[in-house]
Amino acid sequence: MSEVKRARVLIDCVDEKGLVYKIAKVFYDRDLNIDSNREFVDKERRRFFMRTVVTGDFDENEIAKALRSVAPKDAHIRVIIPKPKKIILMATKESHALGDILIRHADGELPADIACVIANRDNLSDLVKRFDIPFHHIPAEGLERSKHEQKVLEVLEDYTFDYIVLAKYMRILTPDFVAHYPGRILNIHHSFLPAFIGANPYKQAYERGVKIIGATAHFVTDDLDEGPIIAQDVIPVNHRYDWRDMQRAGRDVEKTVLSRALDLVLHDRVFINGNKTIVF
Repeated sequence: MSEVKRARVLIDCVDEKGLVYKIAKVFYDRDLNIDSNREFVDKERRRFFMRTVVTGDFDENEIAKALRSVAPKDAHIRVIIPKPKKIILMATKESHALGDILIRHADGELPADIACVIANRDNLSDLVKRFDIPFHHIPAEGLERSKHEQKVLEVLEDYTFDYIVLAKYMRILTPDFVAHYPGRILNIHHSFLPAFIGANPYKQAYERGVKIIGATAHFVTDDLDEGPIIAQDVIPVNHRYDWRDMQRAGRDVEKTVLSRALDLVLHDRVFINGNKTIVF
């Protein structure tokens, strides 16, 4: 009896005529069923993106080879058998983003295994241990950024993982650290940048009388808080909000946007396209 499997097929390549037909024919010739399909062409960059879910009896390596034979030479092709990805969370002292992910994970909402939590403060250790997840406290006081990051890297070497999630990790990562994990670090920040930077952005926003607040989840690059955006959201505020009210409301948006972005990434719905993303 044949084995029925499911796979996510992700293709990113130069656009050319007949690609959808050629790709679909590979599936048809192998008697695979297309359960869902999304595609997009970035006309400015002439890039073709496609995410297809197929089911049937197949060998993923053979499918990938067959797709490469009909796709342009530069094609990035992945045939992924869905399974929980491994993630590492990094935090400092704020609990809202970290706690939201821990609860969603405990409730089975995120298709991920949390390998550990790394923090430069130790005040979140009790929270993390309630979920029976390893907690690594790596103090940064008195250390140059590069030396602190080296200690973090030493811990990371002990784990196998797919993504690092910065759950309000309040230290700027160096280009050297980012280069270890290109396209594999997610971050969340308030959406006031670059208008309100530095200490207490919510107080700055309150003093300027802003009418909306929000959050942005993105991949980390060498450009601070300017990496490809995965998800965003905003909520209205008014004159009745003081800056502490804004901060509380903003934290709610931050945690939901980060979890939404993480869920998209874990389901292989995000393609990096230059400094933008394609989200299916």
